[in-house]
Amino acid sequence: MINQFRSLHPLNLALLVAYTIFMRMAIFFHLPPELNVEILESYTKLFINIPSDALSAEANVFFATVIALVQALIFNRIVNNHGLLAKPTYLPALLYVTGTSLFLQFLVLSPALICNFLIIVIIDKFLKLSKTASAMSIMFDVGMLIAIGTLIYFPFILMLLMLWLSLLMYRPFNWREWISGIIGFLTIFMFVAVFYYWNDKIDRFIDIWQPLTNKFPSKLQINYDDYLVLIPVGVIMILAVIQLRDNFFRSFISTRKAFQMLFFMFLVSIFSFYAKRGVTVSHFMLCVPPGAVLLAYYFSNAKKRWFYESLFAILVICIQYFLFV
Repeated sequence: MINQFRSLHPLNLALLVAYTIFMRMAIFFHLPPELNVEILESYTKLFINIPSDALSAEANVFFATVIALVQALIFNRIVNNHGLLAKPTYLPALLYVTGTSLFLQFLVLSPALICNFLIIVIIDKFLKLSKTASAMSIMFDVGMLIAIGTLIYFPFILMLLMLWLSLLMYRPFNWREWISGIIGFLTIFMFVAVFYYWNDKIDRFIDIWQPLTNKFPSKLQINYDDYLVLIPVGVIMILAVIQLRDNFFRSFISTRKAFQMLFFMFLVSIFSFYAKRGVTVSHFMLCVPPGAVLLAYYFSNAKKRWFYESLFAILVICIQYFLFV
């Protein structure tokens, strides 16, 4: 499987579609009668109201599958265009689909799944920072994307940290670039405030920021048995870090900075669950794009075919086992 996806052969596109369906068989076989999923924050429903039962269970799973597949293809193109791997492959798409199939909660529509579109675009824009004379327009656009993501899923607001972390890694200090992202973020919420005002709801605008005053949650709503599926993922990530360390100073400077940026994005995605109470394991869908690059890096550089093919097979078997069980 891995060796097949190491190339950009057109057949891999059909195989990727088949693999996406295969990885989601568990939800198709054990489809619940109803899937009521909130895909927007309550404060966004004032101007976009999508009922939680708007889609049937079948439609919910179908659209989640299509969205994950489309995201994987866009993500694959971005990774290849920026040369993050040794050569263009379908491995980023393969590992992205694998990452979006880790848990049963990943297989249905969720705000985090929708926000992954934004994360993928943000990654693309951050990777362009070193190739442009001025980063003000890029940071302004990213600030707006983060604001849109916050309207969909509040913990996305912590991606604001990535504005400055990426600038620290890619750019010399320029105060205009440092504030342009915040201006972009505030621009979206200025229009939101105007909409609230027009609808005589301006007193509720402050409620948007209410989660920032909450205490940090002390526990996460997750079945701890689900953590077992992360063991093979953790092993592959450790091997990827070792591989990356060995090749670090032989890589282009832009590649080094890219993986540093993705590492910090991975951490921010993990710890952003502190921004809201009652988050579920579906929150960690936000970790899939930066994590998938690291996994793809290992499989694109691994030498012993019997080992990396066996490792990937073990990962797929573990995912399927815990999805069905």
